[in-house]
Amino acid sequence: MIVRKLPAVCLAAVMALACTAASAQQASAPGADSQVPTAPPTTAEAKALISDRFKAADANHDGKLSRDEAKAGMPQVYKNFSKIDSLKRGYVTQRQIGAYWEAKTKEQMQKENPIWN
Repeated sequence: MIVRKLPAVCLAAVMALACTAASAQQASAPGADSQVPTAPPTTAEAKALISDRFKAADANHDGKLSRDEAKAGMPQVYKNFSKIDSLKRGYVTQRQIGAYWEAKTKEQMQKENPIWN
């Protein structure tokens, strides 16, 4: 009789461990998300955020960000400056930054769910 109960007890122990591991992963997921900045929920909010940061970073108010201005005020733009400045003019505009952001967002959505996007 004990021999018959042993597989059931082992199965119950394995299931308990699996549930504990799954709940631990779910609990740690919000901490992992804190490393990646959350995106604004709407496109309008994202555009407003880019606009505000662009205006703050544009030190000489010429409507363009040089590499140095981007380094000081928009580090992510600086990091991707050569990709955003596709025409190699030595500056980026707010429109170029928005277009780059939109392309990267679409690319990420396609990776996450290729069937629907």
